[in-house]
Amino acid sequence: MIKLIWLCIIIVFFNGCIVVNETKGANANKDVAISKHKNKLEVLGAEKTKQHNLPFSEAVAVGDLLFLSGQIGTIPGQMKLVTGGIQAQTKQTMLNIFTVLEKYGSSANKIIKCTIFLDNIGDWQQMNIAYIDALGTHRPARSALGADGLALGANVEIECIATR
Repeated sequence: MIKLIWLCIIIVFFNGCIVVNETKGANANKDVAISKHKNKLEVLGAEKTKQHNLPFSEAVAVGDLLFLSGQIGTIPGQMKLVTGGIQAQTKQTMLNIFTVLEKYGSSANKIIKCTIFLDNIGDWQQMNIAYIDALGTHRPARSALGADGLALGANVEIECIATR
């Protein structure tokens, strides 16, 4: 998992950052021209999270990639979790993710990878039902793990990476 994360980070920051072109000089020696192009890093939605005194943004975009902050099953516009347990929280979490994706030019079918944190890993099967229902036939790469003490006492938190 850690190797995959580092690989993604390396790909993101080096993809398109250095372009190497080989050109032939008059004396038939190859000159290597290096052109540096920096992908713009955009912090998105920091004003919204700042309203709730949260120290992160909704997402960060690097080129066409969106890195969403973890979402929990809060009622939109409130810092209150939906009632109904793990399936209801997972459903609302996915709706919150879809809202952020659409806000920044993406959609559910452009999700590349999700990481799911469960307060109780025993809820995996019930969470999975709501997760599959939310995504339909789309199956991004995914990891799920147990985590103790999620924000607001949530049962599930999901972060994802998507394209625009």
